[in-house]
Amino acid sequence: MANKSLVILDGGMGRELQRRGAPFRQPEWSALALSEAPEAVVAVHAAYIASGARVITSNSYAVVPFHIGEQRFADEGRALASTAGQLARTAADASAAPVRVAGSLPPLFGSYRPDLYDAARAGEVLKPLVEGLAEHVDLWLAETQSAIIEVQAIHAGLPQDGKPFWVSFTLQDEDVDDVPRLRSGEPVAEAAEAVVALGVQALLFNCSQPEVIGAAIDAAKATFERLGADIAIGAYANAFPPQPKDATANDGLDELREDLDPPGYLTWAADWRQRGASLLGGCCGIGPEHIAVLAQQLR
Repeated sequence: MANKSLVILDGGMGRELQRRGAPFRQPEWSALALSEAPEAVVAVHAAYIASGARVITSNSYAVVPFHIGEQRFADEGRALASTAGQLARTAADASAAPVRVAGSLPPLFGSYRPDLYDAARAGEVLKPLVEGLAEHVDLWLAETQSAIIEVQAIHAGLPQDGKPFWVSFTLQDEDVDDVPRLRSGEPVAEAAEAVVALGVQALLFNCSQPEVIGAAIDAAKATFERLGADIAIGAYANAFPPQPKDATANDGLDELREDLDPPGYLTWAADWRQRGASLLGGCCGIGPEHIAVLAQQLR
């Protein structure tokens, strides 16, 4: 598998909104700014583009009942997803360089919690997100996914629109048996086989410790080579310490690791690039200054 040319992704949205003074609180998280400070969302997207990102992700991650509540999701979920898509599109269209918009399809029932996945409700939660985002995005990104079954359900709920489908899994923070695993416990090699069957264009790993991503890239690459699959590999780690088993992503603002400043994060990203990753960005706590260093040093 030849090394593909590098594409720089954006970084985290929630912390960057908070850092800029946008309204930001639990449980709405980054979704709050969609209705209360849409201009701040555009500004964050623009900052990532100015730093060198050529794919930006819609701010639809928290547009799920888990964050905004069942009633508000029922009333406004589709409109909020549409707003998230429009804001990203606005920033992308204002760029002199070509920028693609990835429609963020988050864990439907809570991040890091494969045990909360509800197969009977997956379709009804996914539908407003897809309908709201559809006209604004260039590709679909199911991100921070903890289990294969949810990715399969999301794939089944996508329109037949010909847009690329990217999948990004989150990994167990601790390496217990030298086998890289999703938070469900499923081996990355199994997840890679599953996405080949779905016809995805890219497999990524995000919202995980940088330390566990290299082995996941290796496992995915080996699986794709074995199956003769031409699928891009990518990574965008977070910058906070390992999370306890019962943690739910976004249950509070964790302290950030001091070693994951822009030069520190670059060291990890350069290693992922060497291993064959061609899509590189950042997740929670990785900001425009990190992305600028990746774009300058790796591209």
